[in-house]
Amino acid sequence: MRALRLLLICGALLTALSAPLSAQAPDFAETKKQAEAGDAKAQYSLGHMYRVGLGVAKDFAEAAKWYLKAADQGDARGQFNLGVMYDNGIGVPQDYAEAVKWYRKAADQGFASAQINLGLMYDNGRGVPKDAAEAVKWYRKAADQGVAQAQYNLGVMYDEGKGV
Repeated sequence: MRALRLLLICGALLTALSAPLSAQAPDFAETKKQAEAGDAKAQYSLGHMYRVGLGVAKDFAEAAKWYLKAADQGDARGQFNLGVMYDNGIGVPQDYAEAVKWYRKAADQGFASAQINLGLMYDNGRGVPKDAAEAVKWYRKAADQGVAQAQYNLGVMYDEGKGV
């Protein structure tokens, strides 16, 4: 059951991370100019462009660099995506504790995908001590926002009598 939940969330993450930023692709040069000027939204967008190869060759390390700049300014999408990169060792060394740090920052802002991932980290004991009650707490926050995957994970926790 746990493997199925992990597989489902990984698929959801890939979908979320691959979602276009807008209906029309942003201009790389203009986005880079704005990002270099310190615009957090542009920094996140530039990170996305490097991650997927939109207007530039894919470069995961460069994507992580720009996600970090956005994340340091409090951008929840940058924080979440940086967490995913640390969680999976994409563009940065794999570091579960660092992933938890960034997931928590985004989760504390109400970013549902980060809440689910933070719940998974507690559920599986990755980067934090295993804690079913803490996992339930984060699954519930995302579930309350109507996120089906979080509702499923929360249901499994109740079914298995873990953390409830």
